[in-house]
Amino acid sequence: MERKYQVILYGASGFTGKLCAKYLKDNYSNLSWAIGGRNLSKLEKIKKDLNLDCDIQVADGENYEELCNLVKQTKVLMTTAGPYAKYGSLLMKACIFEKTHYTDITGENHWVKSQMDLYQEEASSKGVRVIPSCGYDSLPSDIGTFFSVKQLNKPIKKVEVFHSAAGGASGGTIESIFSMGKLPKEMRDPFVLNPENTVSNIQRKESQDSLSIRWIKEAKKWSGIGLFSVANTRVVRRSAALMELNQNPYGKNFVFKEYGAYSSRRAAIITSLGLILSFLIISSPLKRLVRKFLPKPGEGPSEEVREKGWFRGIFITEAEDGERQVTSIYGDGDPGYKSTSKMLCESALTLALSDNLPGGENFGGFLTPASGLGMPLIERLEKAGIKFTVE
Repeated sequence: MERKYQVILYGASGFTGKLCAKYLKDNYSNLSWAIGGRNLSKLEKIKKDLNLDCDIQVADGENYEELCNLVKQTKVLMTTAGPYAKYGSLLMKACIFEKTHYTDITGENHWVKSQMDLYQEEASSKGVRVIPSCGYDSLPSDIGTFFSVKQLNKPIKKVEVFHSAAGGASGGTIESIFSMGKLPKEMRDPFVLNPENTVSNIQRKESQDSLSIRWIKEAKKWSGIGLFSVANTRVVRRSAALMELNQNPYGKNFVFKEYGAYSSRRAAIITSLGLILSFLIISSPLKRLVRKFLPKPGEGPSEEVREKGWFRGIFITEAEDGERQVTSIYGDGDPGYKSTSKMLCESALTLALSDNLPGGENFGGFLTPASGLGMPLIERLEKAGIKFTVE
């Protein structure tokens, strides 16, 4: 069925949404697209401020009929309107039932799990690709692991990634973190996103979340807690399981682990302890007091901070035969905003414009960047300035 638009950006008036709108305007002048949201005056202001050449589509996030009327006009819906557990469920449902491919930037795996339990069969049968987590969490970890596995082209035993970055935080991201509160019980399962019966005893034993402070010679850094590792590891493990089910396995008992990378042992210890303390505060009544002093939704890092930011992931891949290889992914620009907007837009455009997606034309379901977009996404990201390197 022919659609009016190739892409609709929902949540365009938010901080990250505006960055996505600017990215599409600056890089894809021939794209057929629209901005969407619930507030017409805010959308009109964004269109005027950014001098956008696109349509406006209005739909209230709590009105299912309006959302259906919006999403059925486009091939792909990309949304930055979070927290997703609070605002995203009806929009995702509308996409699935109206046969519209879906992408977002959520790190709320407990919400993805709840939606997957409801709609995986429907999305798969309709050939709808539902691909959450296409921002900094969890695309670099997921597509970087996919790239690393492809380079060795043999059964892989283990991949470890060490992430470092510089950037700022927006009120929207902070609101998503605080809205989760205490880590949901299901999120503590390292395989919460895996299909049933896809986890071996070896994988279960070696994939527990852990703190490891040690010198990593390949990365020339000290390891510690990774800020988004709890979210990212679950996505990568789902990718590995889906690859196995689709006869493109990473390895029989493939193990993935993620850490932060720090310049000194002292920095690794202090930052890791700080993150543990932050998680404890978010899980307690103290979060209401702390939240007052942090950026509000709609606020975010300055343009200077966004431009000076960067991210790097160093992947150490070990094959089943013992061969080891080091690869990396690097992007300039604040990872949570400049790079996230780029990654989300390129993910949506991969869905909208590529004719060689993994699994073929009718492949659908709740997928990941690696399993649902694969090499076509890597090719687009490289053209957009994100570097994949074999060290």
